[in-house]
Amino acid sequence: MWRLSEGTHPVLTDEGGAILSEQSGHWTCLTPTASAAVMLLLASTSQEEAAGQYAKRYGVGAGQAAADVRAVAEALAARGLAHHGERPARTRRRRWRWRS
Repeated sequence: MWRLSEGTHPVLTDEGGAILSEQSGHWTCLTPTASAAVMLLLASTSQEEAAGQYAKRYGVGAGQAAADVRAVAEALAARGLAHHGERPARTRRRRWRWRS
């Protein structure tokens, strides 16, 4: 099961969205289709189920939908904003501060 990491706060709409990381204090902006992929991943029990819903929603082939959903899932995981499976071991939290 795909999920957002602890300390992330999503703001997701059909018009786009963003995810805030408490750890870094940075927002990651999402296109409308990436935001939809995240919403479908969060609502589904598997990446394949999310890809099926994505294919229906955007009228694309199953292979393209799977590639799009996988790309979003992997990009967010690479940034530490999401992960597959159970919650990973808790890492030391680094506080962020405002830059002047």
